[in-house]
Amino acid sequence: MRHSNKVPEVNAGSMADIAFLLLIFFLVSTTIPNDKGIVRKIPEPCPPGQKCDTEINERNLLSININKEGELLVNEGVTPYKDLKEIIKDFIDNNGDATCDYCNGNKVAAASDNPNKASISIKTHPKTPYKAFVTVQNELTAAYLELRKQYTESVLQKDADNLTKEEIKQVQQAYPFRISEADIQ
Repeated sequence: MRHSNKVPEVNAGSMADIAFLLLIFFLVSTTIPNDKGIVRKIPEPCPPGQKCDTEINERNLLSININKEGELLVNEGVTPYKDLKEIIKDFIDNNGDATCDYCNGNKVAAASDNPNKASISIKTHPKTPYKAFVTVQNELTAAYLELRKQYTESVLQKDADNLTKEEIKQVQQAYPFRISEADIQ
């Protein structure tokens, strides 16, 4: 018997093909997660030569503050997060009624003249927990959605899912989303 000193070679010609096929497989089968966030439309910049800052009557402004501990203050009174949606709905849709049943557990002056004049100011401390900020945003969005849905059913007498573009604009004009956000120190 004869033994050869040569080391057997592996045919690597098809390795590149296999690696390429695996790369294609993983690119096609991998899903990229969608980013999640809060959808807001940023207002258009003020055109040159126009006065865009408007005076807001204090009666038409609901002040929501979140301190660095995540504590919620509505019109300077400590408020539980669970009451926020009803406070917002009462404030926006009370048509000048001078009281709010949900504000801080008792009746306080918290009434906008009408939904078109209602503005909400959200102020947060730079160290406010993100969860607290998102909770306020969720409650705010839920309040507006409920008010718009009620308007759709009572005024337009339609289901909110079956509106035309013109009707959607009408609902948005009836309950405009007027929010101001700022940081506090």
